[in-house]
Amino acid sequence: MRAAYKNTRSLREEVFREKRLAVRATGGVPVPPQTGLTLRASKITNDLPVRARRSEASMGERTMEQILDLERFPIHRLDAEDGLALLERCRKDLEQEGMFNLSRFVRADVVARAAAELAPCFDAQAFVHERTHNIYFRDDIPELGANHPALWRSTTSQRTLCADQLEGSVVLRIYEWPPLVDFLARAMDMPHLYRMEDPLARANVMCYLPGQQLGWHFDRSEFTVTLLLQAPYSGGEFQYRKDLRTADDPNYTGVARLLRGEDEEMRTLRVDAGSLNVFKGLNTPHRVTPVAGERERIIAVFSFFDRPGVRFSRDESIGFYGRAN
Repeated sequence: MRAAYKNTRSLREEVFREKRLAVRATGGVPVPPQTGLTLRASKITNDLPVRARRSEASMGERTMEQILDLERFPIHRLDAEDGLALLERCRKDLEQEGMFNLSRFVRADVVARAAAELAPCFDAQAFVHERTHNIYFRDDIPELGANHPALWRSTTSQRTLCADQLEGSVVLRIYEWPPLVDFLARAMDMPHLYRMEDPLARANVMCYLPGQQLGWHFDRSEFTVTLLLQAPYSGGEFQYRKDLRTADDPNYTGVARLLRGEDEEMRTLRVDAGSLNVFKGLNTPHRVTPVAGERERIIAVFSFFDRPGVRFSRDESIGFYGRAN
């Protein structure tokens, strides 16, 4: 374990040294404030660092069996006995817990390398997303007064890489692998499932430095799929409250209670690097607590929908990424 850690750290340091001059050259590009948001961006380029491109070429030669632990999680053979058992377990967890988690779904050496190779990309290319917001990511809710406790504001601060900056990465290869889409659709009893068509939002990777966090919010899609690439030493815990609202009942009283820290049904989950997590983000509010310690939290977010052609609006893209496609 100690040798593996040293190898991962050496790889990360070697990649960073190659990119150091480019990092110094980019500088900060100011972004005009958007309706009370404070946004900051680095210069954006679609080029992965030289070292990352070479490493990904060798990673691309690996089979999915070498990238994913398909012995424990046979998502590519769902009609076999072990595949059907996996589906049953995921459906049960989704019903009872509001999520299911495939711990160490991606093999340890693969996920460690992916995190190390993305590190210089965050330094040189990432958009720094910083804002205060309410749980709905909306300026106002017509039926609520401006001071309603359900509109209490929290802070989000993170660095984001968009899908067009991940070309050739193992992260994008996993997202685009057809058996993953089939597995997710069947696990959630959905007749059809489609990857998001937005060239920026379909797959993102977020990095949280010490002190950074993701504030309470509901997602726009019915469910959310994440892949943890690197866990922090401390903090950075995922907290959620299962099914707090429904399509017919916004439950503003319950939302206010959660934001005051008075909801006893709020749960905390700490996952291992390489874990695939699926939860009902549309009606299940969630957040990531502030990261502590010297290691960042790095996580990929995959977007799927029950209909084709879904894209962010221009305003949404500007708000989340500082740019629009």
